[in-house]
Amino acid sequence: MSGGEGLDVLVVGGGITGAGIALDAAARGLRTGLVEMGDWASGTSSWSSKLVHGGLRYLYQLDFALVHEALAERGRLLTTTAPHLVKAQPFLWPLKHAYERSYSAIGVGMYDALALASSRGHRTVPIQKHLGRKGTRALAPALQTTGLAGSIRFYDARVDDARLVIDLVRTAVGLGALAANRTRVTGFLTDARGHVGGAAITDLETGAVHEVRAERTINATGVWTEATQDLATDAGGLKVLASKGIHIVVPKETIDAETGIFLRTEKSVLFIIPWPRYWVIGTTDTPWSEDVDKPVATAADIDYVLNHANEVLSRPITRDDIIGVYAGLRPLLQPRLKPGRSPEQASSTRVSREHTVTRVAPGLTAIAGGKLTTYRVMARDAVDHALGEGLAHAHPCTTADLPLVGAARYRALAAHAGDIARERGWTLARVTHLLDRYGDEVPALLATIDDDPDLARP
Repeated sequence: MSGGEGLDVLVVGGGITGAGIALDAAARGLRTGLVEMGDWASGTSSWSSKLVHGGLRYLYQLDFALVHEALAERGRLLTTTAPHLVKAQPFLWPLKHAYERSYSAIGVGMYDALALASSRGHRTVPIQKHLGRKGTRALAPALQTTGLAGSIRFYDARVDDARLVIDLVRTAVGLGALAANRTRVTGFLTDARGHVGGAAITDLETGAVHEVRAERTINATGVWTEATQDLATDAGGLKVLASKGIHIVVPKETIDAETGIFLRTEKSVLFIIPWPRYWVIGTTDTPWSEDVDKPVATAADIDYVLNHANEVLSRPITRDDIIGVYAGLRPLLQPRLKPGRSPEQASSTRVSREHTVTRVAPGLTAIAGGKLTTYRVMARDAVDHALGEGLAHAHPCTTADLPLVGAARYRALAAHAGDIARERGWTLARVTHLLDRYGDEVPALLATIDDDPDLARP
């Protein structure tokens, strides 16, 4: 990345938020740069539940605005911006008591209604369906149906989180953005008045240090927000609470079900999420005050996930079934504590998931909070804030209907998946896998395989 000409916007942080900001800025025609100290999405954005969801649990907290916003973004991702990556995902909500059906149905019904309203009357996923024990057993034989009153099937969506980030970066680069990973900000360029005019960045592979000039810099480093902003000023800024979420991974044959499973717990919710070859089960929500570079799952974390999953499964999952465990940190806004209370005493589940944008110093904006589903809204707000009202009006956000790489002609190509499979002698599942990963770039992939047939080997 060369900063010789100077940038309009320099974005620090290559996770979902930073990548979204880089795309937003580039799509407005701004000279944009993006730097990331690790690999793209190597922090929080590759260790999520891999769900694009409205946040059903937030309805029970009466946070209607947040749910409406998230459902609008879910619909946009499913239909326009990333239909090759984001897929509708059914979940079963097991009901232990008959009285739960009315209570739960109202919540899910509001969820469906908000989804319909947010998509201007166009339904992007099926509405809820009520099932008795027999219907529940048919969809999920693994569930312990003895004592169950039945279940409700509802829909959300799932996504390969890291690939979504990569596609955001690639789309931004296609619009002229400059992007460099394994490149760490080691200081900010400031003038005598304290105005931030770019950053000093270190290439972590070569050790070379470069100065990148920028009119505006946006700090989108998640749980590293405070460490990053402290390079520019010690006069405050955003306070971020790291909340740890862990997931376990088990083989597909461990749980006999055709759908995901949703459980409410005493602390939050638990998802049992299907993927082609395995299940992802999580998550937890606990404060983390150790090294943010190295979040780890404890034995207690794993027990918590196993115990809650096993409450509804006829064959309990054991540690021997687990083939993987991962932990990530959510960047939640730090709550204001009463005198005498430490951050560790604040329950992270009570911290708002809504994002906040602030000016840390002249020329330096920071954003924190939010969630994967609403990355585009966060990006819009961050760029608007950095530009200021006048420039934001002159250069408005254009990402609402902007397809990511692979999305524009995906549906038309997917309609011919069977033809591609027959021509290549491949299974339909194999072609579908490629389409759901590369979208309308599959023809380019096939052309590469034609040039080098060895690349066709899985």
